[in-house]
Amino acid sequence: MLLTCSILFTFGVSGVALLAGYGFYYGQKDYFHTPEFEHGELNQFTAYLDTFAINDLSLEEAKEELTVSKEEIEEHRYRYGNLYEQVDSINQQYEELIQNALNEDNQEIADVYIEARDSKIEDITMNFESDEHVEAKIMKEKETALEDYYRDREDSRTHFEQLKESFQYYFKDTTTGKVYTNLNSKDPNPSDINDSNMLFVKNLSFVSWNVIHYESSSNEQTLELIDNGESQFEGRIGVPNNLAASNYLMIKNEEYKEAQIVFWTVIAFSIIAIILSFIIFKKAKKTRAEVSKWKTYYSKLPIDIRVVVFGFTIILTITMFFLFMEQYLQVTTAFIPNIIFLGLLVSIALAFLFVQSISLLSTFKNWRNMSNDWKKSVSYKGFMIAKKYAIKLIEMLKVAFLNQSTGIQITLLFGLVFLLGLAAVPTIRSPIFMVFYILLLGGIGIPTVFLIVNKIGDFNRIVENTNELVAGNLSPDIHVKGDTVLATLAENINVLKQGVRHSQSEQAKSERLKTELITNVSHDLRTPLTSIITYTELLKEQEELGEESAAYLEIIDRKSKRLKILIDDLFEISKMTSGNIELQKDKVDLIQLMQQALGEYDDTINKSGLHFRVSHDDPPIETLVDGQKLWRVFDNLIRNILIYSLERTRVYIHLSKEKNKAVITFKNVSKYELDENTDELFERFKRGDTSRHTEGSGLGLAIAQSIVELHDGSLEIEIDGDLFKVTIELPLQI
Repeated sequence: MLLTCSILFTFGVSGVALLAGYGFYYGQKDYFHTPEFEHGELNQFTAYLDTFAINDLSLEEAKEELTVSKEEIEEHRYRYGNLYEQVDSINQQYEELIQNALNEDNQEIADVYIEARDSKIEDITMNFESDEHVEAKIMKEKETALEDYYRDREDSRTHFEQLKESFQYYFKDTTTGKVYTNLNSKDPNPSDINDSNMLFVKNLSFVSWNVIHYESSSNEQTLELIDNGESQFEGRIGVPNNLAASNYLMIKNEEYKEAQIVFWTVIAFSIIAIILSFIIFKKAKKTRAEVSKWKTYYSKLPIDIRVVVFGFTIILTITMFFLFMEQYLQVTTAFIPNIIFLGLLVSIALAFLFVQSISLLSTFKNWRNMSNDWKKSVSYKGFMIAKKYAIKLIEMLKVAFLNQSTGIQITLLFGLVFLLGLAAVPTIRSPIFMVFYILLLGGIGIPTVFLIVNKIGDFNRIVENTNELVAGNLSPDIHVKGDTVLATLAENINVLKQGVRHSQSEQAKSERLKTELITNVSHDLRTPLTSIITYTELLKEQEELGEESAAYLEIIDRKSKRLKILIDDLFEISKMTSGNIELQKDKVDLIQLMQQALGEYDDTINKSGLHFRVSHDDPPIETLVDGQKLWRVFDNLIRNILIYSLERTRVYIHLSKEKNKAVITFKNVSKYELDENTDELFERFKRGDTSRHTEGSGLGLAIAQSIVELHDGSLEIEIDGDLFKVTIELPLQI
């Protein structure tokens, strides 16, 4: 329905445009009263009268009227300069031709050029010596131009004779009284041309200039050949009503009347169409629903895109409308399907333009939401992105100029390089600039290159030195000459390295003292602890102990044994840290060793409620290890699993070979919340149970990691939520 209204509106508007453009033309009585006739056939016939009737001299008579003035002689003489300039120009024209002929040993051709040159020089010289010589040349030029004029004029005589049959005229020279007419009566009079016997009558006065001029193509000048003054003519001209129907003016008049009927019919239907479009749109609910539907879709676009689309639609609609009107106004010669197609496109564009107008008006009326709409626009987002990068650029420039001297030096250096590149451009146009450019390169370019290469070398040495520092290798100090930022940076890195050396020394000393302390404390605690355990065992053998005393004794026994385990672990970790431990390597089957470690905990596993799932590649998986130490690793990990696993969950242990490595993985679900920082779990005395409700020294993973690293392997921990995974990799050395 919306498209129907748009089509009717388009047809109506095109009719209004048609009325505005051609209403005056088709509002005339007939074709003879139109501007087209007056500015066309009527003016053309009047001009022909001036040429073929009023000034109808023969060629010979016109030649007798030719004259040459003193001004024309002077203009012709100095047309190409004075005598010296013209002679010099002729010499230059023939000099190269003559020389080329002589170079080719062709004296005959050279003589021809010399003769032509001398002839022209002689003619130019005569121009400045004799007025009669110049006058004769000008007269000949005018006669030739006059002959061309008469020849061209005869081409228009046929058209004049054709128009002469379609008009009747009576004109009188107001000065001489001479009459020019084609009336057939014996005593012709202007009153013979009147409304009773004419389709068109007009009183007309015009001036005949009695001038014959001709545009010469040789020198692109207008030659005034004959000028006999001017004459004023007055009279009447008309189109007889007895012209034959085959006369081309009558044919054009009939065509005009037919087009006139069609024009006003179209105008009438156009007015009806535009009224209908408004009535249908106002009363049709479906049309308003369609507008609302398309408005909803259109409103989803960002506000700036809507404005751009609206502007583009206006331009497109106007362009298509003018194309449509161009075809529409030429309906007699235009292709009808083109008119229909363009009209449909204009209708669709108008409908879309109407929907956009409604949407934009409602948007602009709601000023409160304009701010939100603007913030959602593409322009605003682009502005914010540009602002972000501008701020970032400013920050980068601020950082670049934290040290102003360095920033200025770099800017000048880049400017110098740019100018050197720019200076190479003139060398393309002229080789002479190449000499200056080479001097410029030698004086400025080459020293600049050496300076840049030297600074790059200093920078690379600093980077290489810092890489060594990161790797833990304290290489010799960096020495950079000068008072530059790189020199300052090198000096600062040297100071940092001295600090690292001191820190490493202090750390090594601290580790040594700590290891010695642990070793001594462990040794000093073992002697009294052994006595406590021994006497506890002896007391447990006494039969006279009461029930309460036996319970206390059991607690002492359990706690002392736990303390013994803690002291043993401390002693062992101190030996591993200090390197005072030797491995007794032998070929061991890791699968069998794992089964032995699990066998030690059969009763505990059965009571725990955990379900162990052990899998492995085809046995054996053999490698050179210290079986006792590696068994301790498996034992510590299995004991941790039994202590910290969530009840009634599965435990997965897998052994495999991967790229010359033995890989053992342990996976279980923890009953306690785990920290994402896995490095802390390797720290001494770190326990998964932070409330310390479980037994354990907190050294199990640290001992296990130390043992694995002594075997040139690795032990890594991964935590994913409550999933706890340990991966051990050992080299397969057999």
